[in-house]
Amino acid sequence: MLKNKIITIILAVVAVGSSKAQTLKLESILDSIRQSHPSVKMYDYEIRSMDEAAKGARSWMPPEVNTGFFMAPYNPEMWKKNDMGESGMGQYMIGAQQMFPNKSKQNADAAYMETMSSVEKEKKNATLNELFAQARKNYYEWIVLKKKQKVIDQNEALLDFMIKNAELRYKYGLEKISAYYKAKAALGNLKNMRLMNENDIRQKRIMLNSLMSRKAMDDFDIDTTYQLKDYTTIVFDSSFFYRNRSDLKAIDRDIQLTYLKQNTEKLSLKPQFGIRYDHMFGFGGSPMQFTLMGMMKIPMAWSAKMNKANIESLKWKANALQSQKLMMLNEYSGMAYGMRNEIELKKKQLKLYEDNIIPALRNNYKTMQLGYEQNTEELFMLYDAWETLNMTQLEYLEQLNQLLQMQVQLERIMETR
Repeated sequence: MLKNKIITIILAVVAVGSSKAQTLKLESILDSIRQSHPSVKMYDYEIRSMDEAAKGARSWMPPEVNTGFFMAPYNPEMWKKNDMGESGMGQYMIGAQQMFPNKSKQNADAAYMETMSSVEKEKKNATLNELFAQARKNYYEWIVLKKKQKVIDQNEALLDFMIKNAELRYKYGLEKISAYYKAKAALGNLKNMRLMNENDIRQKRIMLNSLMSRKAMDDFDIDTTYQLKDYTTIVFDSSFFYRNRSDLKAIDRDIQLTYLKQNTEKLSLKPQFGIRYDHMFGFGGSPMQFTLMGMMKIPMAWSAKMNKANIESLKWKANALQSQKLMMLNEYSGMAYGMRNEIELKKKQLKLYEDNIIPALRNNYKTMQLGYEQNTEELFMLYDAWETLNMTQLEYLEQLNQLLQMQVQLERIMETR
């Protein structure tokens, strides 16, 4: 009997341990997005499709086969040998022809098709960058919400102390009732804030589950450690963004594709050669005959207009892509420098909160609480000290959230992996 009870207790402990929510770090979430998000898989399939298509770039055109009557009279009687021994008229022909590909044109087509997937690879990386930014945004907001929950817990305990102490004093007529009701209302507001925070955390969990392609209501927790990074030594010049930004690399690949396509159009203006062979079976004793001919397709002025137009069009398209790249580069550089300045300012503001403002207000509250316990301060003075401290702590967390979101935006611009 005792043995069964011990086993039951062990199983219960194991069940409780296994039901604990999984704790995920930001890196784990980003890895899950990289492996499982439908957009990533879509690009992977598109890249595979283009790579498979490129394998046929050097294939030949299919041969053309023909068969039928050749120079046969409408009167079948004339197909036969006549009484005078003259052979019949007409023949039955089978034939084939094959155009030979231009090796240079084949190589140009292969280079073009093999490069097409490189554009999609860079677009995939650019999409991942946007998905990572969404994940970081929700992750950091969740961290701040958890910190806010701790502040709410602490302040609920402080208000609970004030209310219980005031109720005791009011019983003996030593307290003013107005501050007591303000404290009661503040406690209700904190409970309401807690409900809103819990709902916001659920929303962040749903968003991150969606980004990881998991069930929306799958339960997990996050690691609340974070790092405020230093960007002051980074030079946001053209080489930095060319090296990091996938969308700029995609434009470079598009420009390269444009020149490769232009090359294929130029090589389409070259002659193309082929061979044709026909074999004829003669009617009515006529001898078998054959035809062997070489063929050449010659681009003429009227047939080359489209190729020449495409070549000119592609030249201007490459210029447009180059201008687009420069425009995006200037925009990224300005945004990065501006965001870095905002981050440095916000860091200084947070340091003031941490080193001066909040410690001073916390000491002020402790002084008021000590005075209140010694009956030298009134409840409304203590409540006022608590309210100022509470609002400042929440303001600090809001400033921290803004700083973390600025960091997310700057890392998105930098395309940090």
